[in-house]
Amino acid sequence: MNNLKTLMLMVLLGAIMIFIGGLVGGKGGMMVMLMISLGMNFFSYWFSDSVVLKMYNAREVSREEAPQLYGLVENLAANAELPMPRVYIINEDTPNAFATGRNPSHAAVAVTTGIMRALDYNELSGVLGHELAHVKNRDILTGTIAAMMATVITYTAQFFAFFGGRSDDDEGGNPIAALLMVFLAPLAASLIQMAISRSREYEADHDGAEICGNANYLADALEKIEYYALNGRQMSDATPATAHMFIINPFSGIGSTMSRLFSTHPDTSDRIARLRAQAAGR
Repeated sequence: MNNLKTLMLMVLLGAIMIFIGGLVGGKGGMMVMLMISLGMNFFSYWFSDSVVLKMYNAREVSREEAPQLYGLVENLAANAELPMPRVYIINEDTPNAFATGRNPSHAAVAVTTGIMRALDYNELSGVLGHELAHVKNRDILTGTIAAMMATVITYTAQFFAFFGGRSDDDEGGNPIAALLMVFLAPLAASLIQMAISRSREYEADHDGAEICGNANYLADALEKIEYYALNGRQMSDATPATAHMFIINPFSGIGSTMSRLFSTHPDTSDRIARLRAQAAGR
């Protein structure tokens, strides 16, 4: 159901993108937006991993440099029947982790020095299992494309609001309805992007628990990471554009009172409850 939901939301996001293009430039605008969408997909497919890793100054490590971490990732990748991903460490006190890469053969997992200190071996295996589930399900690419499409919709709508649009259809359109859509489309795109991200987090929790062998490992890890996030430990270099990639939202402590509709991640307590139920066989 999560996979079907994601597909439907991506189709809806693409429809909004093409519609906004039509408002700005008629049929020609729709084609431009379609080409922009294809260009974004190509860019995110090939370069998203290197861009994000550089953004956070992640350092690749070898087996010799981080034997326990490297060995854990290697064992979990074997459990998930995945190629061995590259392993990175981010010099950051906040406990967090993410995965990136265009496909399982070009994947990377990154952990902060803070999470390596805060979690024990089993808890870290739960986190890394979750990240490898994202790799296996190709969620990194899905999330990146959704974020970029939502951004283009927002910028195009702002352009329309300031400079107006032109339709090449003889019948024209309702200007009031068009203006309403210009303001509502970015909101709808943002909500859809967040819903896609939350759906993929639930799926990665479930599959990651199976990869590490015990859903309680991940549940325990989430409790600890959430504690740090809610007590003033936000990542110094985190950006909203990459928030969906992390094990929990790096802005949890700042935006914890916001509506769940605008969150990249499900409520952590709900995730933990689901994992506990999974561990109990329910």
